[in-house]
Amino acid sequence: MNAIVLLVLLSFFSCEEKKTTDGMVGISGTIENAPAGAIILSRFTDSRPIVLDTLQLDSKGNFSFEVAVDTPTFFELNLYGQKSVRLALFRENVEVGYDFSNPESLVIEGSKDTQEMVKIEKLMEAYQAKVNSLNEDYYKAMSENDTETIKQIQIDAMALESNQSSEVKNVINSMGDSFASLAAIGLLNPKNEFQFMDSLIAKLDETYPETKSIVQLKQQLDEMRVLSMGQVAPEIELPNPAGEIVKLSDLRGKYVMIDFWAAWCKPCREENPNVVKLYNEYKDKGFEVFGVSLDRTKEAWVDAIAEDGLTWTQVSDLQYFNSAAAELYQIDAIPATYLIDPDGKIIGKDLRGPSLRAKLEEIFD
Repeated sequence: MNAIVLLVLLSFFSCEEKKTTDGMVGISGTIENAPAGAIILSRFTDSRPIVLDTLQLDSKGNFSFEVAVDTPTFFELNLYGQKSVRLALFRENVEVGYDFSNPESLVIEGSKDTQEMVKIEKLMEAYQAKVNSLNEDYYKAMSENDTETIKQIQIDAMALESNQSSEVKNVINSMGDSFASLAAIGLLNPKNEFQFMDSLIAKLDETYPETKSIVQLKQQLDEMRVLSMGQVAPEIELPNPAGEIVKLSDLRGKYVMIDFWAAWCKPCREENPNVVKLYNEYKDKGFEVFGVSLDRTKEAWVDAIAEDGLTWTQVSDLQYFNSAAAELYQIDAIPATYLIDPDGKIIGKDLRGPSLRAKLEEIFD
């Protein structure tokens, strides 16, 4: 941004912050070097943007608009189809400045919640750049049939995801009680970050009672609570290939990985050799696997067990995703795993490959 434009924007934003009192929030700004087109304002309702109005600049490049906001709400300013600005609005006006000749010139004043949104946008941009780089390396390795590089990229991808989760939580913690953290919570895996999300939503519910999106998240978390870390894993009681009823609780006293899989599931079959190897390494130390097949036919299930050399406990009601166990554990994709401790409490989820080995080493070595 050149010095003249910067001075213009600073003078435009020099007024003290104003809080609204009548339920109306002001959205205003200055756009420099705007292309042809218009500014489109949308409100997010049930995670979907709904267009509210089209805003036009005056002769000086300014725009202004008022919108009714009676609860914390997310909006989007689409600047001429080339720049998207997310807004988090509640009781505070917001002012936006942007110069199309300088992609780094975005300035936001007023709404503190919207300013917190900028942290999330920057975090996501950095993360997406790293993902794109890994994808390029992956496709290159695939084209060259470089299996070692492919394995390393998969390890790097899991490390990136884990690190991203930590960074997202740090950003959320830095936001205090800002409802902008709702935009970041969707970047977390609720299976692994249930306690953090549960605590955050409880805090936001106190600050912003009866907010629809918070109420919906509370309901979703309540449904997941039974499968959260530290909870006793729900009982599974299904027949094995011989038709005998076997219970998950029969393995109490050992570390058990509940492994949801199927003969038709290629990623499951590709992971099986890794599980076999780890099972053979740690079974004498107290590690067990409880396989729950989502197959439709006994023949396919039994054949896959033999072909892959799966010597641990296997059960199935042959009901595909309608399996009683799949519904109980809210399984909508496989492979999926839960690791439970000798007391039957959940201590890990979706552990595979290097992450499963790392967890077993942590427990036994």
